[in-house]
Amino acid sequence: MRKVPTGVVSPPRWLKPMNKILMAIRRVGGMKELSVLTVVGRTSGKRRSTPLTVVEVDDESYLLEGFPGADWARNVRAARGEADLSVGRTTNRVRLVELTSAAAEPILRIWPARAGTDGPKIMKDAGVVDEVTPEAFAALAGTCAVFRIDFPDRSLQGTIDD
Repeated sequence: MRKVPTGVVSPPRWLKPMNKILMAIRRVGGMKELSVLTVVGRTSGKRRSTPLTVVEVDDESYLLEGFPGADWARNVRAARGEADLSVGRTTNRVRLVELTSAAAEPILRIWPARAGTDGPKIMKDAGVVDEVTPEAFAALAGTCAVFRIDFPDRSLQGTIDD
């Protein structure tokens, strides 16, 4: 079961506008390696796209809800895990499976070392974690969800075009 955060942690105000800029750069051919998750909005029914960091651990791929209650994670839950994941011009239909707190903890412990510097630093600056350490991230188990990315039909991987 997910823990309820003791305080409200909001993403920085600039994050949504920055995501829109990243998406625009991607559309014109830049940032080809940017991972983008697209899921149907839980209230609007419109497709919503969000740039996210995908981390590989033991031949599995994972996404982290960087802020408790993030819109994209709420949309994924409402869509029962159904989403599209794009990197460059390749889009894959995926199923996102939310891990239990116990299963998420080892992934969270590895996260700061594998996710690059930007995402973990944003989480620290926003107060989601006190420091960018394995222990601080492991403590997020049950507060910030971790989703495993499953490809329901691996033979179709990479066949859906943008």
